[in-house]
Amino acid sequence: MSEGQVILLSRRRGVEKMGHDYLSRAHAAARLADLLGYAYAGDYRERRFAAGHAYFVPDDTLHADDAVRIGVLSDRDLFGGVAPHAFVATKALTHGTVSAEAHAPAGWVPALAAQLEDAVLYGFTAFARGDARLAARRVLQRGRARLKRAVGTGGAGQTVVADIDEFDAALAAVDDAELQACGVVVEQNLEEAVTYSIGHLQVGGRRIAYYGTQHTVRNHHGHDVYGGSELVVMRDGAGPPERADMSAALRAALTRAQRYEAAVVRAFPRFFASRHNYDVACGRDADDGMHIGVLEQSWRFGGASPAEIAALHAFERDPGLHRVRASTHEIYDDVEPPRGAIVSFRGDDPNAGRMTKYSLVDAHGHPA
Repeated sequence: MSEGQVILLSRRRGVEKMGHDYLSRAHAAARLADLLGYAYAGDYRERRFAAGHAYFVPDDTLHADDAVRIGVLSDRDLFGGVAPHAFVATKALTHGTVSAEAHAPAGWVPALAAQLEDAVLYGFTAFARGDARLAARRVLQRGRARLKRAVGTGGAGQTVVADIDEFDAALAAVDDAELQACGVVVEQNLEEAVTYSIGHLQVGGRRIAYYGTQHTVRNHHGHDVYGGSELVVMRDGAGPPERADMSAALRAALTRAQRYEAAVVRAFPRFFASRHNYDVACGRDADDGMHIGVLEQSWRFGGASPAEIAALHAFERDPGLHRVRASTHEIYDDVEPPRGAIVSFRGDDPNAGRMTKYSLVDAHGHPA
């Protein structure tokens, strides 16, 4: 008899239950239930709880008040995180405002920007058009700038601009309500950038840490979007990552992710998460100078999560296993997954079109 249940929680508007995001998360929730020895209860319904521990798999970072309402009180109660303010869960958190007089939401911590300065790229967060234009002028002095919707995911909602006219045109696509409520990020653009994935996770007392890289693919609309991650995953207790065999850039990325996380935890005592994931970019600016900085955090189910869960299962099956390679793959076509692949979606997404999504785990040079 199971001691609890795993519940799928959808908080975003317009969730498409035939879409790849929802179905991939549902697939992962069922695998988490198997790992925990719980029943998989499907979608959340108010006042429909079985006895025992409820473990949630939400589609976004939860607001602290909402978390308390459904019984999420610690990182043992969910796959993801809980934040005291909405902006803490988005790209807006990564940069400070362009001036002390700039618009900012309730709960904003101005001092955080100075603490994050050495861990992130040069840039600003803005919640008003005038502030955004001022931020753009400053960033453009260093080369091309990247305008990012704070709530965009998977590489969506981003535009690279070369001058203020291009910036104004890109900003015009963001309506006033979104700008005021969510904000935008204006950040230096890097060329030939590599994006590292740095993270750690705990599920039911099982802990892992990982590092790796992610890549982009071209979707059916011709845009470059998230295409998967290649991770080295370590069981907690096996020791820290072997820093000696890392490149200098990867060591720097790891240090910046750790610094970023420590600053956020200090700034927001009510924040907690079972999943901590950081995208860290390494690339060159317009003057060929090298820069490394955290782009954003993820305290929710994300693109790398199927690989994380696959690694947890591999460690569960083999107590002597301490390190594996795990990967996720998102392909905008119907392809035959390789032998040993764990398929989370294969079909036609109503919005994204035909897709195949799967994860792989490699232990000792063969599928685990």
